[in-house]
Formats: sequence, structure tokens, C-alpha cells
Amino acid sequence: MPRGDKSSYTDKQQRQAEHIEDSEKARGRSTDTAERIAWATVNKQDGGGNKGGRATKKATKKAAKKATKKATKKATKKAAKKATKKATKKATKKATKKATKKATKKATKKATKKATKKATKKTTKKATKKAAKKAAKNSTKKSTKRATKKAASK
Repeated sequence: MPRGDKSSYTDKQQRQAEHIEDSEKARGRSTDTAERIAWATVNKQDGGGNKGGRATKKATKKAAKKATKKATKKATKKAAKKATKKATKKATKKATKKATKKATKKATKKATKKATKKATKKTTKKATKKAAKKAAKNSTKKSTKRATKKAASK
């Protein structure tokens, strides 16, 4: 925009500048000084001309701030979601591992107990059978010996 061109100012801004200019002239300022002060005041209040769909400096800053805030919020939300997901996954994995370990330990203990019981039963049965066989053999021997003694004494 060339210096002095006021085409980018809205009608409201131009009315404000005229009003300020009139006030400055009433205070005794020259026309050039009054005009300079008027436009400087309008620029300070609104950040320049607003015509033609251009955003003001304040609006631009506000939009940028809002966008930054929104992006930060979104990133935070995403990070929290990711952390929660990761923590859940880790906890699930840990719980599964613990449960598997416990179940395996229990099954092993049960199987060992069963096998020990079976082996003990088998061993006892075998020992009993062996003892019975031995007793029967001894008994037969003794009977034979007695019978032989009786026959010899007759």
C-alpha cells in the first residue's frame, strides 16, 4: 500500500479518523498534524486498515494463539491416549504372564503330587507282593522241613 493511501480502511475507521481530526483542529493543531494524529490513533486502535477481508493484527495473533492452544491440546490428548494404551498393554501382558506362571506352577505341583502318589502306591504294592511271596516260600520250606522231620522220626 503506498504511503497515504487510505483505501484499505473501513468506512467506520475513516469516520473515526475524521472525528479525531476535527477534535485536534479544535484544539488548535494544523490540518496536516491533525490528520497525522487521527490516522495514527486509528492505526493504534485497530492495527491498520481492515477492508478487503484482511485480518487485523490482533485477530491474527488471537487466531494463531488459538491454533497453538488447540494443537497443544490435541497433542497432549494424543500423548495421553498413547500412554494409556501402552500402560494397559503392559499391565495386560504382566497379568497374563503372572497368571500363566501361576497356572503352570499349580499344574506342575498337581502332576508331581499325582506321580509321587502313584509311584508310592506301586512301590508299596510291589513290596507287599514280594513280602507275601517270600513269606509263602518260607512257609512252604518250613512245612517241608517239619514234614521231613516227622517222617524221619517215625
